[in-house]
Amino acid sequence: MPLSRIVTLIVGLIVILGLSLWLIDSLSRLYWQLSYSPLLGNLLLLLLIVLIGALVAAFVYYVLILRSGEQRSRRQRQRVTSAQIPAAKSDAASSTLQAVRQQVAQIQDEVTRQALLSRSREIEVNLARGEIQVVVFGTGSAGKTSLVNAVMGRMVGQVDAPMGTTQVGETYCLRLKGLERKILITDTPGILEAGVAGTEREQLARALATEADLLLFVVDNDLRRSEYEPLRGLAEIGKRSLLVLNKTDLYTDEDKESILARLRQRVHGFIATNDVVAIAANPQSAKLETGETFQPEPDIVPLLRRMAAILRAEGEDLVADNILLQSLRLGEEARKLIDAQRRRQADKIVERFQWIGAGVVSVTPLPVVDLLATAAVNAQMVVEIGRIYGCELNMERGRELALSLAKTIASLGIVKGAIQLLSTALQTNPATFIIGRAVQGVTAAYLTRIAGKSFIEYFRHDQDWGDGGMTEVVQRQFQINRRDEFIKAFVQEAIARVVKPLAEVTGNSFSAPPEEKDEIPESK
Repeated sequence: MPLSRIVTLIVGLIVILGLSLWLIDSLSRLYWQLSYSPLLGNLLLLLLIVLIGALVAAFVYYVLILRSGEQRSRRQRQRVTSAQIPAAKSDAASSTLQAVRQQVAQIQDEVTRQALLSRSREIEVNLARGEIQVVVFGTGSAGKTSLVNAVMGRMVGQVDAPMGTTQVGETYCLRLKGLERKILITDTPGILEAGVAGTEREQLARALATEADLLLFVVDNDLRRSEYEPLRGLAEIGKRSLLVLNKTDLYTDEDKESILARLRQRVHGFIATNDVVAIAANPQSAKLETGETFQPEPDIVPLLRRMAAILRAEGEDLVADNILLQSLRLGEEARKLIDAQRRRQADKIVERFQWIGAGVVSVTPLPVVDLLATAAVNAQMVVEIGRIYGCELNMERGRELALSLAKTIASLGIVKGAIQLLSTALQTNPATFIIGRAVQGVTAAYLTRIAGKSFIEYFRHDQDWGDGGMTEVVQRQFQINRRDEFIKAFVQEAIARVVKPLAEVTGNSFSAPPEEKDEIPESK
């Protein structure tokens, strides 16, 4: 029984006893006054005894039973609350994985689809298994393997080895007293190693680090920028991290404290002060006067204490958070792949309709290039792009969107700018009539392209033009599609698809310009 409860019980009993004595004295006087009636006096005495007994029983019940029951209920509520948090996150992770599989089913590339499905199954297995993943991360010379050896209490890797010895992630199992979950400690390849092989090993190490429930980032001195950036990046994606200063046996106490102070200052804001710890995982041996070699024991107690405190207090949440994070990251990767796939499909639609529009305008020339004349073509393009992004539009809605965007293009002066840009590029043939009609057709193709690219952005963002509206999207697409390298390629394709066929239809000859004249003026 806790001391506070014992003191409360004693004090309460003393108070009850005092009140009882006062009550006894008062009632005894009353009893003597009622002595003329023995029956009435005995009833009064019995009532007094029952009252005192009831008071004592009520007090004991309150202190020993009711209060302890309340505390048990409070502890149970706390356990339920702490259990519900990871459970809720686990449910969220399961729901996210289910949504990811639905996304992955839309990916056409079989290899990519199977790879993502395999990763989703791995995450699901980890969710069911519930092991805590501790990943040791850092440069090859910081002493990561020595740290793992010291933590495990036995040799599990080669110590004092050259950089690059840990070729793949090596994982070892550890049990911590008071923690039901198994702890898996993974020693990763070193980062910042030279050569192609070093880069590949670093990529593996980073991949393992992103899957950690708890990250041990090992350094042997102050943080370099090349170390700070990956540490900050991992913290930003939600990795719970400890910054471990190793090889402290090489420094004086003053130097060690100075380095620790600088490390805590550098990581202030994303790693707590008490999560920066100093150890000596493999202290250097020393020669004794007797000639014998003395090997000091590893000094990793600060790390073990901090790890134990974190894993006992936060272990359940760390696992749930990490599973949820991995699920979300996998979902984001699937979303990007699907977006790239859709863009490729939508780009093909735009390319097809831009030349259809060019053909319509070339065959039926107008005094000026007017996108309103190709509204039907563009409306069909909008409908097909929308279908790629899972949005079913009818032709009437497609025509409304196409006309709205055509008016925006005209109001921004893009039609005039496109005619000037493409006329300059096409002024290479003496057949004025052909060139005049060709400019109209090529310009119609160019404007259809800008319209199509703008609609791709509209559907990519869930039918939203963004804060800048349609005007900003159209202007951005015009700037992208007026770059010299694009215009050169576009004009060459336009000559093959529009100018040459038009010359053949009208019976005029067409000859390509000399190479030295096929230069496009810089865009202003």
